[in-house]
Amino acid sequence: MEITKFNDVETVENAVQKDEPLMAVISFDGSKAYVCHIDDGVEHHILLSKVGYSGTDIDKFFRIIFDKDGADWTFICPPDYKNISIKDRRIKAFYRDGISVISEFLSEMGYLCDIKIPKRYKRHFDIMNEE
Repeated sequence: MEITKFNDVETVENAVQKDEPLMAVISFDGSKAYVCHIDDGVEHHILLSKVGYSGTDIDKFFRIIFDKDGADWTFICPPDYKNISIKDRRIKAFYRDGISVISEFLSEMGYLCDIKIPKRYKRHFDIMNEE
C-alpha cells in the first residue's frame, strides 16, 4: 500500500507521536492511502481534493478518523460498489473489504486498534440483518 502523508511527513509523524487525531482515505483496492492531521484535512472530501482528486471520487475510498484508541469508519456504501445490485450483498461485501483494507492500513501506520462504526452509520446493519 502506498501511503501519502499530507501536508508533509513531519506533520503526520508529529501527530502520531502526540496521539492527535488523523484522517485517512484508503482506496477500495488498498493500493493507495492518504493520511493527514485532522486539522489539515477537515473532511475526507477536502483531503481528497487537496491531493488531486475530484469531489465525486469520494465514493472510491474508505474513510476513517483514527488515533491510538481506535478508528471511526464513515460507513457509507456507494450504490454501485463492485457493481453488486442486491443491496444486502453489496453492503456485506463493502463491510468485508473495508475491514480488511482498513486493518492493513492501520497496521502499516503502526496502529493496532479497533475499527468502530459510529451509531449514525449502523443503519446499514439493519439491512444486512433483514435476511
